Amino acid sequence: MKLIAGLGNPGAKYRETLHNIGFEVIDELARRHGVTFESAPAEAMIAKIRRPGETLDQGVLLVKPLTFMNLSGRAIGELQRYFKVETDALLVIVDDVNLPAGQLRARRGGSAGGHNGLKSIIASLGTDQFPRLRVGVGRGDSRRDLADHVLGRVSGDLKETLATAVDAAAEAAEVFVTAGIGDVMNRFNRRAETQVEADIEEPAGGGTSG
Repeated sequence: MKLIAGLGNPGAKYRETLHNIGFEVIDELARRHGVTFESAPAEAMIAKIRRPGETLDQGVLLVKPLTFMNLSGRAIGELQRYFKVETDALLVIVDDVNLPAGQLRARRGGSAGGHNGLKSIIASLGTDQFPRLRVGVGRGDSRRDLADHVLGRVSGDLKETLATAVDAAAEAAEVFVTAGIGDVMNRFNRRAETQVEADIEEPAGGGTSG
C-alpha cells in the first residue's frame, strides 16, 4: 500500500490558504479517481483508491489530517502503523515558502527545513527518511509577517499559479504510486530547473525591442 498525505489546517477558516495546499492536492487526487473521504482510525479523513482486483493493502490511501499543522505527525504516524505502510511508500505533500510560487521539489528524505508539519511527522515516525513533495508558495511581501502570508487567502495571479501547481503535484503523486520517488524527482525537479533556465534566458520585457 502507498499512503499519500497532504498537510493543512482543518476548518473553513483555513480553506484556500497557502498553508492548505497539501489538502488541495489530495482533494484533486480524490476528484481524479472518483473517491470520497471517510473517517479514519486516527484524527484524519481518508479516501481509498483501488483498481479492480486490488485489495486494500495494494491500493493507495489519501490522507488529510484533522489535527492542526504542527500535530500532523500524530495522525500520519497512527495511520502508517495501522495500515503497515513502509516509510518509503509514504509521500507527504506540503507548502514551502522557500520555493517560488508554483515550483515543485521532491526529495527522498531529509530535514524538516523549518516546516512544522514535517517536524511533527519526523518526530512521530522516528526518522526523516520518507519521501516528500514541496509545493512552492513564495514568501510574499517582505514587509508582511510570514504567518499572515501562509494563512492568508489566495487570490489574483497567485491563485492561478497555484491551481496549476496543484494539478502538477497531483500528477507527481500519481507518478510516485506507479514509479516511485526517483521518477518524481527526475521529472518534476528537472521541470522546475528548466523553467528557471528559461526565465534567465528570456530578455526583460519578454522579447527584443525595435
